[in-house]
Amino acid sequence: MQKYTATTGSIQVMVVPEYQPEQSTPDRGQHVWAYHVEICNHGQADIKLQARYWRIIDAQGRIQEVHGSGVVGEHPRIVAGNCFKYSSGCPLDSDSGFMSGHYEMETDDGMTFEVIIPTFSLDIPDMAKSIN
Repeated sequence: MQKYTATTGSIQVMVVPEYQPEQSTPDRGQHVWAYHVEICNHGQADIKLQARYWRIIDAQGRIQEVHGSGVVGEHPRIVAGNCFKYSSGCPLDSDSGFMSGHYEMETDDGMTFEVIIPTFSLDIPDMAKSIN
């Protein structure tokens, strides 16, 4: 599985997407991916994840934007020197796509900042890839 990484300041975000054949129905053009995220705080101050933004583009160029509070029902506090892991999923009405986005973090003194989520590819394993 491919691992994608982006670093913003002292915060590193790693994402590993994984196709979910048991949840997909290819004959209907519906495909599902899980994505596993690890957010590591290599800084000196604790942070709290307040919000997320996702931009999802499928193989037909359709764009979906998702804004939300926290992740998987949580607003995790990531202590300096520690990491937070979670998994979620993304259904698409096409056989491939891309996801990108950012998290809104907050420091203990109320300062907010964005942390980039790396752009990652949603691909069916062993499927031929074409570049346009």
